[in-house]
Amino acid sequence: MAPAKTSKTFVASETSVALTTMWKSYSQNTSDRLKLVDAFLVFIMLSGIVQFAYCVLVTNFPFNAFLAGFASCIGQFVLTASLRAQVNPENRSEFNDVSPERAFADFTLGSIVLHFFVYNFLG
Repeated sequence: MAPAKTSKTFVASETSVALTTMWKSYSQNTSDRLKLVDAFLVFIMLSGIVQFAYCVLVTNFPFNAFLAGFASCIGQFVLTASLRAQVNPENRSEFNDVSPERAFADFTLGSIVLHFFVYNFLG
């Protein structure tokens, strides 16, 4: 039994070191602009999780409202992830023709169209 416990402790320690190294690298190498986009992505993801949990645990009575809200979270997450990919300086070679201003304009227009459909789906 003792070797298994040591093995689990070793794996937990390696995981902790890996996560700490990843967080330090992210903090040092990621621009503030991308960190803001990442924070918005986390917020959208948590919002979708809360909506889904509410629907499962409490009620889904206005089902159109749940579908519209959840679809809004998914759509906005996809649009924001696309914006992050286009604005990231490391991806400049893949998006030669897209300036950061153009990427933000595409994101804004896509968000407006998405939320127009979501609003109309509510009834």
